[in-house]
Amino acid sequence: MPSREIHIDVPPGQSPERLDVYLTRHIENATRAKVQKAIRAGLVRIGGSEAKVSYRVSGGESIDITIPKPPPPDVEPENIPLEIVYEDDALLVVNKPAGMVTHPAFGHYTGTLVNALLHHAGAGLSAVNDRTRPGIVHRLDKDTSGLLLIAKNDTVHAHLAGQFSRRETEREYQAVVWGTFDGKKSGVIEAALGRSASDRKKIAVRSEGKPAVTTYRVVEEFGFLSLLSLKLLTGRTHQIRVHLHHIGHPVFGDPIYGGRRIAWGPTTPSRRDFVQRLLTIIGRQALHAKTLGFIHPVTGERKRFDSALPADMTELLAILRSGITS
Repeated sequence: MPSREIHIDVPPGQSPERLDVYLTRHIENATRAKVQKAIRAGLVRIGGSEAKVSYRVSGGESIDITIPKPPPPDVEPENIPLEIVYEDDALLVVNKPAGMVTHPAFGHYTGTLVNALLHHAGAGLSAVNDRTRPGIVHRLDKDTSGLLLIAKNDTVHAHLAGQFSRRETEREYQAVVWGTFDGKKSGVIEAALGRSASDRKKIAVRSEGKPAVTTYRVVEEFGFLSLLSLKLLTGRTHQIRVHLHHIGHPVFGDPIYGGRRIAWGPTTPSRRDFVQRLLTIIGRQALHAKTLGFIHPVTGERKRFDSALPADMTELLAILRSGITS
């Protein structure tokens, strides 16, 4: 059975904590019962030696975990509406709503974009990936809305994947973020990304991470929030969200990277009430994959598609543009 390896260096000064509790907090999708089972099975090693459930992490340890991977489950077609922006015999462009997971994964085996695609296209999707990701050339986070490109056969998939790898695609996002930019209307964020050392469920800027580059342009400013246009020059997990948090402008509404608390300006009662009103409008990160451009693998034609902002972001911006502040 295939497996994956996780290595964790416990930072010095860690408060003493049971190993199973510590690992449950630091391994994505882990439960305490599963962690305990792995420890008892000899799959967790500290300094090269098998660990015990009762071991107390206290700082400075080097932990290696082997996680067996179960075979992916069968993915069933589901009659879920799709907003298809473009379709031909080679590919589709779909506008994914916020709240929809791109492909089945732990905790989300139904209701995904792939389930909907299988109902729409049947077997007419590429099989380059494993059976949980037919046709998926790239992905969006669950709560990021916008345009996704789907391949209908393996040749098309390889061609499109090559364009992403060579940075030949055009991907423009729009985001509402905390803060204003003091007259600097554009910039480049270049910071390597990797799994957070303190929380494996999050991504962080890390010197030993993978290179990541995001460009941004200020579209509008609203006193304590701004609308940005962003382009990806690389495609790392959570890239835009982590990069913007890194420069002190987290995406508004982002529950993981500091977007649901006041990150700019005064924290007066009236400001807190107004921000809370805005947060009731958008229960996610205010991030939308607006534009997608690529070279059609069959015709050689340059394709470019644009999508309107979804209703929650449109309502948020309408209030900000109205000048209402409380």
